[in-house]
Amino acid sequence: MSTIPGNAQATRLAFDENSFSVYLADGRSLSVPLAFFPRLLHADQQQRERYEISGGGTGIHWIDLDEDISVEGLLLNVGDRNHRHGEQSRKSADREGLAANVSRTSHGAP
Repeated sequence: MSTIPGNAQATRLAFDENSFSVYLADGRSLSVPLAFFPRLLHADQQQRERYEISGGGTGIHWIDLDEDISVEGLLLNVGDRNHRHGEQSRKSADREGLAANVSRTSHGAP
């Protein structure tokens, strides 16, 4: 049973230089520092843009990067647990005030 309230299903992503946004079916969006996920941080923009929404919106998969992220994990503020570097990057991002943000937005352009 999921501990995440609401409809936590990703519909699309958007990227900028330092973060990515996950837009959810219920109108929420999450802004996540790329530093939380070293594979995404070190990927080029083309590689970041080649993602698949999986599990009916519950996950995001980058086949070229061998990266899988769960929407539930993002909502719980869980970064990359496979890389020790990911934890260091996350701590640095937290110190810089870049912790993941959740907000209510429309499904308009970012």
